[in-house]
Amino acid sequence: MTRRMLTALVALVGLFVALYLWLYKAGVIGTLACGAGSCETVQLSKWATLLSMPVAAWGVAFYAVVFAVAFALVQDRFQGSGKLSLTLLVLTTWGVIFSLWLTYLELFVIHAICRWCVVSAVIACVLWVLAVVDWRRMRREAGLSV
Repeated sequence: MTRRMLTALVALVGLFVALYLWLYKAGVIGTLACGAGSCETVQLSKWATLLSMPVAAWGVAFYAVVFAVAFALVQDRFQGSGKLSLTLLVLTTWGVIFSLWLTYLELFVIHAICRWCVVSAVIACVLWVLAVVDWRRMRREAGLSV
C-alpha cells in the first residue's frame, strides 16, 4: 500500500468517526459508545457548534476533502502534482491546529474528554505526518531542497 493510499484510508476512517459524532449531534443516534470519557458532555457543550454547524459536521467536511485530495493523488494523472501534495499538507496542518484547539477546550474549558474526539485528533496528526512525508518526497523527486 502506498503512502497516498494509506492517507486516503486514514482519512476515510476519520470521516466515519466524524460522521458518527455528527449523527449523534443530529439526534439520529441516542447515546455515544464512549466507555471511559465524557463524550456526551463534550458533544452537548456550547463548544460543539461552530458558525451554527456542529463541529462534527466540519470534521466530516474536513475528512471528505482530505480523502478526495489523497484519492486524487493516487490517480496516475496526478501522481506528480506538487500543488495537490501541498494542498494536502495545508489541509492537514489546519486540521491539526483545529484539533489542538478543540483538545484545549476539552481539557481547560469543558473539563471533559471525548474518546472519539481524541481519536479524531490522533487521525488528524497521522494525516499530517503522512502529508509531510508526501510533500517532502515530492520536493525531493522534483530536485528541490526540502
